[in-house]
Amino acid sequence: MLSDKLSAALNKQIQVEAESSQVYLAMASWAEVQGLEGVASFMYEQSDEERQHMLKLVKFVNERGGHAIVSTLKSPKAEFGTFRDMFQELYNHEIMVSKSINELVHITLEEKDYATHNFLQWYVAEQIEEEAVARTILDKINLIGNDKGGLYLFDRDIQQLTVESAASNNPQ
Repeated sequence: MLSDKLSAALNKQIQVEAESSQVYLAMASWAEVQGLEGVASFMYEQSDEERQHMLKLVKFVNERGGHAIVSTLKSPKAEFGTFRDMFQELYNHEIMVSKSINELVHITLEEKDYATHNFLQWYVAEQIEEEAVARTILDKINLIGNDKGGLYLFDRDIQQLTVESAASNNPQ
């Protein structure tokens, strides 16, 4: 059975994951309108992944005797400046999500809820991977600079981007 404090914290994380899905969906739509089909495809995939993270939390909360709450979400912005600005925002967003997960893990230790602590380890590892992917993308964008040909190749190649993280359980 989840404590009230942990149930509230998990519901907050459910909202964070749902908002992440919306942010990435907005980024996908923006990229698509800019003609960046590869980036759009990548971002649509990221949006779906974040929704799956949210659903995993919803099911866990309900299975542990809590009640997962579907809350209102703030609207993400619709414009992102440049594709570099968008990916910098993605990276900053992943850092924020990591901090949120870390705070949640801290609460599980305070509450001595080791089952939830164990469950959240998947999210901890996932965030290491998410940050690594975002950093790799920013590195590639910095290499491209203002080269339009490089942008074309980046847009085409991002669909195949995989980053092997030290925390990954499934090395490529």
